[in-house]
Amino acid sequence: LAAAPVHAQGLVAVPPLEARVTDLTGTLTAGEQADLEQKLAAFEQRKGTQVAVLIVPRVAPETIEQYSLRVVEAWKLGREKPDDGVLLLVALEERALRIEVGYGLEGALPDAVARRIIDETITPLFRQGDFHGGIDAGVERIMRVAEGEALPPPDPRWRGQPGNPGALVPVVFF
Repeated sequence: LAAAPVHAQGLVAVPPLEARVTDLTGTLTAGEQADLEQKLAAFEQRKGTQVAVLIVPRVAPETIEQYSLRVVEAWKLGREKPDDGVLLLVALEERALRIEVGYGLEGALPDAVARRIIDETITPLFRQGDFHGGIDAGVERIMRVAEGEALPPPDPRWRGQPGNPGALVPVVFF
């Protein structure tokens, strides 16, 4: 029933959060997804910050900003108190990218820094046709920037056991 208003408006549905990397376009190979998944899981375990990647064909009729907000609201990325989730959203056919950042990371990763990561790191590799390389390099820069933010230490009891994708709670990435 909750999806009925979205479907009635012709909006792109938000996929369920089942992994840190969700590719609805088949752009990444299984190995590339596994590599990114492992990198993001290790970062989450070390830092506590949850980063997710979502690749969709398109977000129209919404803007990428509107869709990314719906995704992060549905996925509930990051820990609630520091609100330290990040979503990297790629709308492949529309050639649109967005990094959605939780309030707890806005000091280290404000919109201007997120824009630079997109413009200077991800987009040049995408233009060369290297989508995995662009996403991987963008994720690396996001993690390096987030490392500088003073956040509470990770809670090993938070959201279940590491490596259990069913225990993931959505993280705001973009």
